[in-house]
Amino acid sequence: MRTCVCAGAILVAGYAPAFAQTGGSVVAAGDDPQQALGDIIVTAQKRPETLQKTPIAISVLGAADLTNRHVQSLTDLGDGAIPSLRVAPFFSRPGALIVNVRGVGVLGDSNQPARDQGVGIYIDGVYQGRPQGLGAALYDVDNIEVLKGPQGTLFGRNTEGGAVNIVTKRPSGLFKMNATAGFGNYGAYKGEVHLDLPEANGISVKLDGVLTRRDGLVRNPLAGASDFNAFDKRGAHAEVLWKIAPDFTADYAVDTSYDATTTLYNQLLAPGAGLAATATGPAIAPYKLAAVARPSSTRQLVAPVGSPQQPSIGKTSGMRLNLEWQAVPTLMIKSITAFRRLTQGQFDNGSAAPGLQQPVTSSNPTAAFNVPQTIAGVAYPGFPFSRYSLAYFAQHQFSEEVQGIGSLGDEVKFAVGALYYREGVNDNAQAYNTNAFADGAGSSYVVLTLDPATRPIDRASHVTTTSLGAYGQGTWTPGALGDIVHLTLGARYTHDKKEGALTTVNNAVPSIPINGVTVTGPVPLRYSKSRVDPMVNLAVDLADDVHVYGTWSTGYRSGGANSRSLNYAAFNPETVSMFEVGAKTQFWNNRGRFNVAVYAGTYKNIQLDFSGLYEDVVNGIRVATTRTTTNTVNAPGTGRLKGIEAELTLVPAQGLTLGASYAYNHVRIPATINPFPQSGGVFITVPVPIYQIYTPDHSASGTIDYEVPLDGVVLRAHLDGNYAAGFYAGYTDSTYDPVTRAVRYAQPKGDAGLVFNGRLALADIALSGGTKLTVSAWARNLFNEQHVFVKSGAPQSGLSGFFNDQRTFGGELNLRF
Repeated sequence: MRTCVCAGAILVAGYAPAFAQTGGSVVAAGDDPQQALGDIIVTAQKRPETLQKTPIAISVLGAADLTNRHVQSLTDLGDGAIPSLRVAPFFSRPGALIVNVRGVGVLGDSNQPARDQGVGIYIDGVYQGRPQGLGAALYDVDNIEVLKGPQGTLFGRNTEGGAVNIVTKRPSGLFKMNATAGFGNYGAYKGEVHLDLPEANGISVKLDGVLTRRDGLVRNPLAGASDFNAFDKRGAHAEVLWKIAPDFTADYAVDTSYDATTTLYNQLLAPGAGLAATATGPAIAPYKLAAVARPSSTRQLVAPVGSPQQPSIGKTSGMRLNLEWQAVPTLMIKSITAFRRLTQGQFDNGSAAPGLQQPVTSSNPTAAFNVPQTIAGVAYPGFPFSRYSLAYFAQHQFSEEVQGIGSLGDEVKFAVGALYYREGVNDNAQAYNTNAFADGAGSSYVVLTLDPATRPIDRASHVTTTSLGAYGQGTWTPGALGDIVHLTLGARYTHDKKEGALTTVNNAVPSIPINGVTVTGPVPLRYSKSRVDPMVNLAVDLADDVHVYGTWSTGYRSGGANSRSLNYAAFNPETVSMFEVGAKTQFWNNRGRFNVAVYAGTYKNIQLDFSGLYEDVVNGIRVATTRTTTNTVNAPGTGRLKGIEAELTLVPAQGLTLGASYAYNHVRIPATINPFPQSGGVFITVPVPIYQIYTPDHSASGTIDYEVPLDGVVLRAHLDGNYAAGFYAGYTDSTYDPVTRAVRYAQPKGDAGLVFNGRLALADIALSGGTKLTVSAWARNLFNEQHVFVKSGAPQSGLSGFFNDQRTFGGELNLRF
């Protein structure tokens, strides 16, 4: 049997014997199953349905896709396997991920207890409340469904951009094992075991264990310090499926994960070139570069300076209980109960290089590097650099969802449900420089031994979130119209409440001026909002293999407060209203599939971050600190969304599957006033242009899969290529003059990138006892392409950024019985 899911085409495309499976599995179709595309079963509308007949835009990655691309965690989807889906580390920190769909739902600052991302992540029906923990190793995944566009009706809060629904393999009740051992360059190794035990007295058990590790991709020259961009992921999972009665089952699962990562390396690309005098400001001399610096526009494998660095460790654990009762043939009642807990540490010292330059100032006309400075009680012998950003994040959540899924006669299908969700989160953060120059030319430096326990806490907060929701959705297929027209109506009511406090600002209880009076004490958060998210969908089956639809849906991201701010001011939810039309077609005797969706919508109350460097006043003198202050505001007016997504899959010959996909995603955000002063301390009192972040306008992917039986083995080959245009990582230009429209420090845009991955395998090698062996070799970034996907700074003040991962490769042995 062969199941081939073409990841780059965002479709499962393959051929298999004619049998049905659940959860994104492939079902063969067509007159010749050896040259036909299979159906894909998805659960986007809370019931198993074929992908082609589900009238919304969905992309699916199956188990074969993840293997072919060597995807070990959601982080690995950052290369663009699904063009409309963007996955990236939170700045340089892989311990928390930024996820958006169609450019909607970006949470640019993931270390926020009272803020939420706008794309919901679900694992076996359980909402994952925080972006921390999403980079953990994946367990025996059956498929990943990416639902594009607002999913506010069936999935609820924080799904304005869409939802990512991860389905793992359930216990089979058969005795079988799937074990993999692998190795790779940069000291990588991997081990996986998935063991199914035979059913006994209606009870089936499945056990999973996973371990994957890789050394850093950029060497840290400081002895004893961790290298940059390394990971060590491991975990275990156990699941028990009990068929209590023919119409009643209980599915209980527990899991635990350990995810240790080190920060990405923020490379200095070019020193500050300075700036000529303009109407908006004086001339700025070129920056002086430290002698130890090595700015380069190509990837560096060794950092120019060594800095203290240790792994950021995340730990997650949880349990889930799913109950399913077929009350009557036309009604299934489900309950999903879950409790989860996580902790995430952060140790980020990957941005030393941008500090290896000095501006010319009136107080330091030679830009000497040996000028002493004192920050937060630390006396640095020379110019301090290498800001070590530390944070601690802890969360626990409980959720309960009850669903009723059924039908009324032959014409009406429905899904109703209610959800209770509660989470508690607390965080703190601190930052300090660990290095200082030892001479005026910057040719040597010292590393200070600073105990984090003695460093000030820059901020601390806590929040408790409670959410209640109820929804209903029904589809009417009137028989009088020949069962080809399907009208779906749905709505969801949600009430969100957040209560918490900002308890620490700059190692002290906050002191906030309110109505001219300074109030000292924790700054409370009292947030409470309710809303209804409706949807309407009309689908028509023009032929057995041609389905068209139009839909209108809404979604939102919850409001909250920013713990990096000084006043902890609440901001409102942001909302999306979107129209989408699409077509899903199969042709050429089920050897071809073409799906397309076009959408447009409005984007309101967009949550934007503006940052500035906080300054203390010491003895009447303003002194810079290492604390970054960020205010979150809702953009005024209405933003716009538009785009197109197209997917093509072909089986031109037996054993050969070709896939291609493309996405154009455009986001326009209204101009917004920056609450922080610009250069010279001047406030700009008119709105400034805003860029959407982590969103390429154009992205595409393509795949080639080939399989041919040989003498006693099967040869399988896979190649995928993934393109993304450059995108912004910051919302606005650093200095902008509203009168002349002149920009002195322009926001840089990341580079476009084209990355290929490949896999070659000899599969189904028969061993004794029915055991089969697969031997494979894989490569990510096969041609060692390099591009800077995130850039910060400006040419005038110095550019830095993060390169994509260089080529990694390895081999694996897989045993199945």
